[in-house]
Amino acid sequence: MNKFEEEVQSKRNDAIDSGIGFVASFGFFATLFIIASLVDVFSQF
Repeated sequence: MNKFEEEVQSKRNDAIDSGIGFVASFGFFATLFIIASLVDVFSQF
């Protein structure tokens, strides 16, 4: 047996971690898009 399979650091599901990473990155870029859209709208006044 592989020695890395014996000493597992985290037994959590990887799908949860990847989902959190996706939501965090999506939220970050969505926030940037919203801020840029607001700057674009308010710069027209």
